[in-house]
Amino acid sequence: MSDMLRLLAVTLLASATSAAELPISGIAGVGFRVSDLAAARSFYTGVLGYEEAFRVERPGQALIHSFKVNDSQFIEITPDLKPGEEDRLTHLSIETTEAGRLRRLLVERGLEPTALGRDADGNRSFTLRDPDGHLLRFVEYLPGSPAVKSRGHHLSERRLSTHLRHVGIAVADEARAMAFYRDKLGFVEIWRGGSEPGRTQWVNMRMPGARGDYVEYMLHTGRPTRDQLGSMHHICLEVPDVQAAWRAAMERGVPDAERFRPRVGRIRKWLFNLFDADGTRTELMEPSPVD
Repeated sequence: MSDMLRLLAVTLLASATSAAELPISGIAGVGFRVSDLAAARSFYTGVLGYEEAFRVERPGQALIHSFKVNDSQFIEITPDLKPGEEDRLTHLSIETTEAGRLRRLLVERGLEPTALGRDADGNRSFTLRDPDGHLLRFVEYLPGSPAVKSRGHHLSERRLSTHLRHVGIAVADEARAMAFYRDKLGFVEIWRGGSEPGRTQWVNMRMPGARGDYVEYMLHTGRPTRDQLGSMHHICLEVPDVQAAWRAAMERGVPDAERFRPRVGRIRKWLFNLFDADGTRTELMEPSPVD
C-alpha cells in the first residue's frame, strides 16, 4: 500500500471511529423566522403538505409552530421576522438518543455546550454554536413531549416528502467549519462541488447516524445579501420522483416558471427549488444520481 493510500485509509478510519462514538441519529428539525404566519402556512402546508402538529410557547418569545415532516423531523416556524432583518434561520436541531452522554463527549473534545436540561418542548436538550454562529440544538425526545405525543398523527398524505435529508448553512471559513463539524462532531465529507468545474462552493458533511442526514456548507466570501442568505440557509427534502413532486407543486399553485423547473444539479441528481414568502429556499431532490 502506498503512503498516500495508507494516509487515506487512516483518515477514513479515524473519521468513522469518531462518528461512531457520538450518539447522533440525524436531523431533528430546523427553525426559520417568517414575517407572515398565514403566508408561511400557505407554503409549508399548502404547497409542501405538512400539517402543524403543535405549538410551543417560550417566555418572552413568539409562538413556535411545528410543521411535521415525519415522527422525528419538524420544520419550526416563528412569526417574528421584522422588516429589514436578513437572516431567517434560527437553529438546526440534531436528534440524539443520549443527550447526557453526547454532551459529556463534546465537553471532552473541548467544546462548550450549554447545560443539559428540559426545554420548553418538554425534551432533554442542550445547545452549541458553530464557528459561523449557527445555533445547534441537540435534542433527546422524551415521553410526554408534544413531539412524542404526536407520533402517528399529522402525517398527511399530501406531504411532498417524508424525509428532511439535509440543511444548508452559510460558511465563511471552510477550515474552521471542518475543525468543528469533522474533527469535533465526527461528520464525514461525502461530496463537494460548485457551479463550474474546479470551483468548490458546496461541501456535504454526513452526520453520524444510520439515516444518512447531512449538513451542506454553503461557502461564501464577504457578507451575503438577504437573497443569498435565503438560498444558503435552506432545507432539502428527499423525493422519490422529482417530476411527480413538481406536478403536485404546480397543482398547488406554484407557477410554471423557469427558476422553479426540475433540472439535474451538479451533484447529478434531479432537483428543483421552491421559496417561501420570505425567500427561504426548499430544495426537493431525488436520492440517487442519474446515469
